[in-house]
Amino acid sequence: MKLHREGTTIMITIFIGLAVLNLVMNYFFGGSILAVSIPVTLIMFFLVVQFFRVPKRELLIDESTVYCPADGKVVVIEETLETEYLNDKRIQVSIFMSPLNVHINWFPISGIVSYAKYHAGKYLVAWHPKSSTENERTTVAVQHKSGAEILFRQIAGAVARRIVCYAQEGERADQNSEFGFIKFGSRVDVFLPLDAEVKVKIDQKVIGTQTILAVLPKGSA
Repeated sequence: MKLHREGTTIMITIFIGLAVLNLVMNYFFGGSILAVSIPVTLIMFFLVVQFFRVPKRELLIDESTVYCPADGKVVVIEETLETEYLNDKRIQVSIFMSPLNVHINWFPISGIVSYAKYHAGKYLVAWHPKSSTENERTTVAVQHKSGAEILFRQIAGAVARRIVCYAQEGERADQNSEFGFIKFGSRVDVFLPLDAEVKVKIDQKVIGTQTILAVLPKGSA
């Protein structure tokens, strides 16, 4: 299993901490306790490791298609006003990433990164209505070659405490290449043009880089 570089320090730290815990348990309770503590700590370590797994997937490219930027479940599809950068009405599609999902985030379209900004904030649960505007988050917009802009936002939740974003303004964004990572999951919001054809449904489980989120209107390709 290939592991993501963002997890290296965390995995090493937790491995050492669990090893020390087993030594302490052995010191205070004797060797018999290790028959219980070692399996339990190994399970705990495996759960941490699986957060940072890197899936092997076929690279799909389609200029008229918006792919899902994250693994998870669709929890919101609604028309809303995006006020941070676009300042117009959009279709918002939100994907909730559970602790069991892959935590990599991918560019949903190709183009030029027109906006990228990190915001410190709270750690409300990811499904809270105000998490999109009050939680720790990073907002990125990519301008498609047609001129259309797609905005997407990484949002930290009650468990996630570290958002990593590689996108830089002015740089090229390649569809389905990595743009970031949310450690221990949370949520990604995507803001689509009103004339985009949404292809997902509420409660649908989606796969980043593989599931078609929406199709841009004709003439956008």
